[in-house]
Amino acid sequence: MTRFLASDRPGRPHGHPHDRPHGLHQRHPLLAAAWPVGGLLISVAMAACNGPAETQAAVATPATAAPQPAPVRREGNLIVVPEGSPLRERLQVAEIALQPLQTRLSAPATIEAEPEKLVRITPPVAGRLVRLHHQLGDAVKAGDALITMDSSEISSVRAEHAKSQAALLHARQEFDRQKLLFDAEIAARKDYEAAQQSLAAAGADARAASDHLSQLGAAVQEGSRGSYVVKSPISGRVVEMAGSQGGYWNDVNASVMTVADLRKVWLSASVSERDLAHVDVGQQAHIALAAYPDLQLQGRVQYVGELVDTATRSVKVRVAVDNPEGRLRPGMFARVGFDAPARQALMVPAAALLQGQVSTRVFVDKGGWRFEPRDVQVGAQQDGQAEILSGLAAGERVVVNGGVLLQ
Repeated sequence: MTRFLASDRPGRPHGHPHDRPHGLHQRHPLLAAAWPVGGLLISVAMAACNGPAETQAAVATPATAAPQPAPVRREGNLIVVPEGSPLRERLQVAEIALQPLQTRLSAPATIEAEPEKLVRITPPVAGRLVRLHHQLGDAVKAGDALITMDSSEISSVRAEHAKSQAALLHARQEFDRQKLLFDAEIAARKDYEAAQQSLAAAGADARAASDHLSQLGAAVQEGSRGSYVVKSPISGRVVEMAGSQGGYWNDVNASVMTVADLRKVWLSASVSERDLAHVDVGQQAHIALAAYPDLQLQGRVQYVGELVDTATRSVKVRVAVDNPEGRLRPGMFARVGFDAPARQALMVPAAALLQGQVSTRVFVDKGGWRFEPRDVQVGAQQDGQAEILSGLAAGERVVVNGGVLLQ
């Protein structure tokens, strides 16, 4: 309908009095009423036809974004951080130098009783344990009775001793008598000399019997027949008990009980041969115990071994430690530290070290935002610093923060 209404003659302007639409307006009122609507539709149609092209022309084509530089690039063995890389704001570089290093040598150790303060009570002869005077954990003093035993061997030894003493007495009396007679020129010289020899022999037998008795302990001489008492040679506590009262003890090489004075103990440390030059008698030692992680103890080196263990290449070092509360027990594990003399060492912040599967490396600043990865050998560590044994030289600059971003 729009095309139909627009079929005007070429060259005549719209709205002329002789135009056909004027006649139609008179003859077709409905068509005349539709004219404004038709004009609107024509405008919309023209806009629809022209709109996309005009819209595309009006909208500006967006500019192509500039390419971002790579964070790093490789030039041979060097890592380069190009201009504009965000890593330039995140890397920190510092110069390394020699610094005083106070190291502490550490060695495994076990607690031991002082040898002269630990006694294993072993009966000298087999026999029945008539009485155990103390139980496990009891405190004892030197000279206190520990065990009363009854033994047939003791009876025999005592009988031998008594017999030898009687023979000695008889020989002495006979000698005295023969001497009086000889001095009075009544007895012959041979009788006097025979009495003298008998006295000497009896004396030897008596001394042998006494020695045999003494080997069984001085306390054996007390009591009657086969009964004897074993006394404690030191003050301390009963720390082991193997026998039972009333039982028979026939192993003269095994101890019935053990008495120890643990008010002071030893730590026996195995110090590596290469660290031995830094350990000496009188040196202070720092002790950490597996049983008491929060307990820090101090001690003094009492003895440095004379022999090197060929299997472990270590030397035994004994440290004396006060133990007034008795918390340190023989057999406990510990670690002992010895302060070595301060020395100059090449140090880097531990954060600069990058641990690989087979090596440790750092990044060395070569200038111009170029960095060289370099393997290093690390020694002792102290207060966030690590000792460099090889791979770096004093005065070189290394990445101390952000080095992991260069990998």
